[in-house]
Amino acid sequence: MRYAEHHKQETRERVLRIAARDLRQNGPDKVVIADVMEAAGLTHGGFYAHFKSKDVFLAETLDGIFIRARAKTREMVAGLPPRHALATYIDNYVSVAHRDHPESGCPIVALNSDLPRQSQKFRDAFDRGVRSLVAALAGWLADAGEKQADTLAPSILSAMVGAVALSRAVSDRELSDELLKAARDGIKLRIGITDAALSQGKIA
Repeated sequence: MRYAEHHKQETRERVLRIAARDLRQNGPDKVVIADVMEAAGLTHGGFYAHFKSKDVFLAETLDGIFIRARAKTREMVAGLPPRHALATYIDNYVSVAHRDHPESGCPIVALNSDLPRQSQKFRDAFDRGVRSLVAALAGWLADAGEKQADTLAPSILSAMVGAVALSRAVSDRELSDELLKAARDGIKLRIGITDAALSQGKIA
């Protein structure tokens, strides 16, 4: 019995991971359950053995994306001083790699324009993800000595999300690269971080 439950959970996680890429790449309205199940090696009919509805499925998929992103971020900045952690996260987020791979990137950038048409359950999952990221940024900022961390964090997140979204929207690759670099430099300068200071160990 325990094996069966474990196997069912593994199968569920596999379906959610496949759906996570599809959700970010194509948006919630274009996630086709039959295609996701086929990619997972399962039948369409088996879907309801794991999920009550498509709304529940999409919300759980989105929750899972944010959970895995938080774990990846913690690993990426582990052991770094607060401002180094901030710089590392900003550089990773406002990057060419993030721009070019929406299927594995932040769902806030990929999905923000889809939200008005989605169920409340999906929107609640999105809100939870945004709040968790704002809280993480606020924590780093507070640890770095920023007195207005709680108000600065959402502003920084908005700037990062906007920069990546704009870089994806423009068709001129060179302009897109310039937008990303300007945004990275501007956001870090706003919180007193420069690459030169970091490389010289002047920022804790």
